[in-house]
Formats: sequence, structure tokens, C-alpha cells
Amino acid sequence: MRIRIVDAFTARPFSGAPAGVLLLDGDGFPEDSWLRAVAREVNHAETAFAHRLPGSGDGGDGEADWALRWFTPTTEVAMCGHATLATAHVLHTTGAHRGPVRFASRSGVLRAAPGADGAITLDFPTAPLTEEPVPDGLAEVLGAAPLTAVDTGPHLGDLLVELADERAVRELVPDLRALAGRFTRGVIATARASDPARGHDFVSRCFFPRSGIDEDPVTGSAHTALAPYWSARLGRTALTGLQASARSGLVRTELRGARTLLTGHAVTVLDGELLA
Repeated sequence: MRIRIVDAFTARPFSGAPAGVLLLDGDGFPEDSWLRAVAREVNHAETAFAHRLPGSGDGGDGEADWALRWFTPTTEVAMCGHATLATAHVLHTTGAHRGPVRFASRSGVLRAAPGADGAITLDFPTAPLTEEPVPDGLAEVLGAAPLTAVDTGPHLGDLLVELADERAVRELVPDLRALAGRFTRGVIATARASDPARGHDFVSRCFFPRSGIDEDPVTGSAHTALAPYWSARLGRTALTGLQASARSGLVRTELRGARTLLTGHAVTVLDGELLA
């Protein structure tokens, strides 16, 4: 079975968000224990497993073309943007699927469409945002005082916090052990870009120690919350987010009501054979 490592939300190898991708034989998923073991072995933020659905392909009549699941090294997640982008990239570059592809997932049917420039656009549900008081002790654990705190709804289950400026986001050094023990699944820290002329409108960093991911390099799913949050503040539906991790990556977003479009490039950096 082929296994690939794909860097997503980047056009350059060794940047963006790496994901494992396995296109499975047959029309079902193997035992969860095997899926978890492979994800631990890959040891990236997420590993994606996909299998073709009956009646899929160009002109297929089914609701979706491929079934898709995502695993961190420790747990299965309900939604993952960068590993979906990586899977769509593998399908298109290998010829396993042509044109737009529909994925059946725990978050409903997700769509991915290739563009003329080589980028891929994902169609994901927009996260419902609910502003709430900043939790007691969060400033000490995070290492900066949030201006606002927002619940991102059941699919994400994260706390989105706005900080004073881009520098505050870039310089965060959170207490990850305390963060894992006290606050939701994870924390999305964000701020308005200090200089939009540099090609991005807002910055973010994402910390998910509860899921075995201290800091996620680029989190596509988080942008289903970041897009409506910043669109409301900046007065535009089309924005570009920079995730300011060590690897970094750009996510172009477009808010369309209940759906959010996430656009980015991807590049395969490893293509090998899984023997176990």
C-alpha cells in the first residue's frame, strides 16, 4: 500500500503542514487499532485514510466519492483541513480522481476542487462562533492577555482568542501542560496583521496538546472559525490568513454564509510503501 507525506498550505517542501495520506484498497476502513497504529508511526499532526465509495468517480450518482477519516498520533478528529487538502492533492496528482471530489466525513460531505493555478479549494462548514468571558487563568497559561474569547462550536471544540497584535501571537510561549489540563480541545490565538501589505490580513497559532499536538503547523479547520471572526471585523468576505508557526503557511479564505472556502497549495515530499 502506498503511503505519502504531503506538505499542505504551501508550495514549498518542508514548510506548511505535513500530513500522512493513505488511499486504501477496498470499500471500507480497516480496524481502528490499525489506523491508530499507522498514525502513531507517521507521527504528524494528522494522517488521512480514504477509500473509494461505490458509484464514485466522474459522473457518479452517490452523495460522495471517497470516505475520509483523520487521526492524530493519539486520537481521531472530527474535522481536519490540511489533511483533506493533502488527500485531494494525492487523488489529483496520481490520477485516482479527476476534477472536484466529495469526501464523506464525520463533519458531513466536504468538497475539494482543483484550480487552474494548482491550488485546491476546500468547501467546509463555517464554525458557529459564540463570544464568552475569557476563562480565569488563561492569560497566565497562554503567556498573553486575550482581548476576547470565542467558542468555536462542536465540530472544532476550540477556544479562539484575539491578542493585542501580531507580535503577541508570534511571541507566545504557552504552558502546554497546563493548557492541556484546563481548556477545551485547544486554543487558536489570533491577531490582525501588523502590515496587510505583506500579503496576509490576520495571523494565528494553534495549540492542541490534548490531542497530542503541542503546536499545529497550519490548521485549515481553524480557519472555518477565523474566517467569520475576521470577516466581521474587517468587513470583507475574502481574506488571507498566515499561520505563524515555525513551518508557516498561508490559507486563503472566503466566507459564504454557512460554508467557508479554504484555498491553498500542496506538495508531495515522500512517496513510499507501507509494509505492515
